[in-house]
Amino acid sequence: MTDKITYERQGEIAVLRITNPPVNALSHAVRQGMMERMDEAEADENVRAVLIVGEGRAFIAGADIREFGKTPLEPHLPDVCNRIESSPLLVVASMHGVSLGGGLEVALSAHYRIAQPSARVGLPEVNLGLIPGAGATQRLPRVIGAEMAIEIITSGRQIGAGEAEDLGIVDAIEEGDPETVGLAYAERLLAEGAARRPVSEMPAPAPIDWDATYASVLKRGRGQIAPAQAVRAVQAASELPFAEGLKAERQMFWDLMKTDQRQGMIHAFFSERAVGALPELKDVAPRDVKSVGVIGGGTMGAGIATAALLSGLSVTLVEMTQEAADAAHSRIDGNLSAAVKRGKISREKHDALLNGALTLATDYDALSEVDLVVEAVFEDMEVKREVFGRLDAVCKPGCVLATNTSYLDVNEIAAATRRPEDVIGLHFFSPAHVMKLLEIVVADATAPEVVATGFALGKRLGKVSVRAGVCDGFIGNRILATFRAAADHMVLDGATPFEIDSAIRNFGFAMGPFEVSDLAGLDIGWATRKRKAPTLDPRARVGRYADRLCEEGNFGQKTGKGFYIYEKDQRGGTPNPQVMEYVEAERAERGITPRDFSEDEIQRRYMAAMVNEAAKVVGDGIARRPLDVDMVLLFGYGFPRYRGGPLKWADMVGLPALLADIEGYAQEDDFFWQPAPLLKTLVDKERTFDDLNKEAAA
Repeated sequence: MTDKITYERQGEIAVLRITNPPVNALSHAVRQGMMERMDEAEADENVRAVLIVGEGRAFIAGADIREFGKTPLEPHLPDVCNRIESSPLLVVASMHGVSLGGGLEVALSAHYRIAQPSARVGLPEVNLGLIPGAGATQRLPRVIGAEMAIEIITSGRQIGAGEAEDLGIVDAIEEGDPETVGLAYAERLLAEGAARRPVSEMPAPAPIDWDATYASVLKRGRGQIAPAQAVRAVQAASELPFAEGLKAERQMFWDLMKTDQRQGMIHAFFSERAVGALPELKDVAPRDVKSVGVIGGGTMGAGIATAALLSGLSVTLVEMTQEAADAAHSRIDGNLSAAVKRGKISREKHDALLNGALTLATDYDALSEVDLVVEAVFEDMEVKREVFGRLDAVCKPGCVLATNTSYLDVNEIAAATRRPEDVIGLHFFSPAHVMKLLEIVVADATAPEVVATGFALGKRLGKVSVRAGVCDGFIGNRILATFRAAADHMVLDGATPFEIDSAIRNFGFAMGPFEVSDLAGLDIGWATRKRKAPTLDPRARVGRYADRLCEEGNFGQKTGKGFYIYEKDQRGGTPNPQVMEYVEAERAERGITPRDFSEDEIQRRYMAAMVNEAAKVVGDGIARRPLDVDMVLLFGYGFPRYRGGPLKWADMVGLPALLADIEGYAQEDDFFWQPAPLLKTLVDKERTFDDLNKEAAA
């Protein structure tokens, strides 16, 4: 057990070295070893101080994810932290790499802290639906005050060493070997006669307006309860004796452990890591990609080019005219300038990328030596096929030819070339340099190494990459079309778009479906409806009220009017009264008597449509696993992370009840509400979507 913590005496200082690669996670063996080594140090009459230091690339990166879901074994981390802090010896933590979650809690239980300039600290527990559970909500406010502690805990953000020193989280910053630096610092403290300085003995943080802060954090979290609960834990630090505050924190921690939100966040955490692990790609080497071509320099193409530049790739962007190329250059400049403003890159890096790594051209011949090309032109099959025919003629053998199509058949696009094995769909989401989702659409002839190349590129770009099969809309847009249609049906039957948007925001989405349509541009949905109209089943219900808006040139935010009216310099929009005039006229034409919809019914129908279509997507093999769907909706469509994804949410609310809802809705519209065969099978066999995820991982 104790080999995870080595013990070595350097003069009057006992060095406790954490050796649990790769990131010194706080496993049971580490916790047990820490307790035993503290005992050993205190039993040595020649020791006056203890230095805790991590070996390898981090101090302590947090909990051991291999122990998630298992019954925790003693000693628990709060006991370890209290043991360290109560030591009669002077305890110093020397921090490097990351000190996250329990790692920062261990450091706060030391009496002094020194860090490397590159060190980072943070408390990311809210990202798992929890609050810190080993004293951070009680110790951190005593060090930096309640308001800053709440900001750090509720955001889950990582803090650089410089900011940590300014706040008082670390006492000194010094570059060098962490153990050498830590020993020198401990020796200085001993020479100066520094006293022990337990954080628990510091004054409690001054009170703030706890209720207002709680309400503000709850609103900002759009229903996520862990950040708001953290406010109450910090309040306990202000109002209770330290030992009582620790008990209150621990009780809140365990209460959160039992919530559906914690289940959802843990599912999201592990699924994000599992989504790119495909058995079919094991031992398949990707092609080498150092240079990328982009066809089209509009918003999407410029975003793709920006993402590639920021990841260190050279980019050649082709436009039809010099004027269009100049406009693309301006868009990329704007994207990179925003990265400078956010502190992501320096101004010098901006200039080097824009003037060195980026090439603009108006001739396809400029793409003759690139390793991968992404087409981002108008969403029209004939246009796409023409582009791929030209790429086939100029690109070198082995160049990956990728289409960014959102809906169209990648097999048909690939057929425009003599090398369909090199063709793949790389469906980016706008803005492409910001949005994390990348759907990797695998066509019938796509070679395995081309698929591997897509995933390797996604990883380099910092994307969450999800494998998708070929169908209209792939995973995300196919499901979107269905739950968006459910919203449309509710409007026809009596709800207003504004009631639906409000209900969906209250479910946890940042925006409702009609707000999203305004943001994306109503002309996009209009074009899709016109594209599908010739093959539309006569039983399908499609509202015409949105077309009325488009026919008048009202496309949403970009024209100042859509479902909402947008005033210059005002945040958000106000409901457009014309919308309900169009809706009411259409109800009258269709002979519909409108009825009221409760918020709960709106949410239930919206989610039932989403889950039912998602189950069809998995059943059809377009998505290989339910978790693939969950990650697409989380990272591409704003699904609330604390709910895990639509199929995790479905498991938690219960598949039998959800199927019963769908079958009930089918009494009204048996064409739209056709229960997914997979959903019926799971209910019949008393199984869940998560069972399918586990089978895929086995």
